[in-house]
Amino acid sequence: MDRRPGLSARLKLTLSYAGFLAVAGALMLAVVWGFLLRYVPDNSQGLLGISPNRYLLVHTFAPAAAVAMAFLLVFGLVGGWILAGRMLAPLTRITAAARTAGSGSLSHRIRMKGRRDEFRELSDAFDSMLEQLESHVAEQQRFAANASHELRTPLAVSRTLLDVARKDPTRDRDELIERLQTVNTRAIGLTEALLLLSRSDGGSFTRESVDLSLVAEEAAENLLPLAEQRRITLDVTGGEARTRGSAELLLRMVTNLVQNAVVHNLPSGGTVTVHTETQDGAAVVRVENTGQPLSPDVVPTLTEPFRRGTERVRTDEHAGAGLGLALVHSVVRAHDGTLDLAPRPVGGLRVTVRLPGAP
Repeated sequence: MDRRPGLSARLKLTLSYAGFLAVAGALMLAVVWGFLLRYVPDNSQGLLGISPNRYLLVHTFAPAAAVAMAFLLVFGLVGGWILAGRMLAPLTRITAAARTAGSGSLSHRIRMKGRRDEFRELSDAFDSMLEQLESHVAEQQRFAANASHELRTPLAVSRTLLDVARKDPTRDRDELIERLQTVNTRAIGLTEALLLLSRSDGGSFTRESVDLSLVAEEAAENLLPLAEQRRITLDVTGGEARTRGSAELLLRMVTNLVQNAVVHNLPSGGTVTVHTETQDGAAVVRVENTGQPLSPDVVPTLTEPFRRGTERVRTDEHAGAGLGLALVHSVVRAHDGTLDLAPRPVGGLRVTVRLPGAP
């Protein structure tokens, strides 16, 4: 943004210091005049009949006062310039760091030393902001690279199938159409998940009162056929848990949690429990499932986009792109909530979502 040039902060402070000293000097002279010289008689005899009189004192005092005022003014300008430079030195470093960050380099840090004051608090806050920005930009770049890779895979498969069909006209058309439909379905699902993830990250949704117990029942009802197909018991327990947010995003959040719990479970005879409650003024959704034991080191990484724990990778028709828990995390964050993942001692995962309660 173009701005008209003006006085620098250092020059303004310098003039302020010099002006303050000049005013203080003028006040001192006024005090001398008001409480000393005005009581000296202005006649030839002077005070108590003894010279000098007011005329002589004024003419003797005035040149010295003028010299003192000039000295104060020069001293104020020089000293103010030096002091202002020392005071504004941290701000100069912060400005240089901001310009460096504006040019695209987010790895630079100020790391100002010394005791805590306003400039050092500003410096620490700026360093913290740069660190978060660098982490966010790196995450977005990694996300874009992974998304490109995931979207390229179904497109490459589709092209391969079409090339095979072109070279072999006798190939079964029904099989080709079915495989293309499967690949396209995964690509569409991935695209919709990416759009939903972007929408939840941007926070562009209307908030309304939502009962998470009803959302959990709807999600469980939709996924009940999948659970029955895998011979998994799906239970919904608890009571009302109201929050404010997007009903669509919250339904997708709970659906992803339940679907993950069903898909990443025991081969047969597993259980999934969805529990809702209001606890300490917060709406809580807890999803627990049986399954293989998970390493505590793997669990924190499951919310990263396109990250799949090695114990949870699937190759069947329900193999995902690694966006399930990433979407959950994004929706929870957009609703100012918290997400906690913990491995169960006997195997499986316990996911707890806490959202601000609504009256």
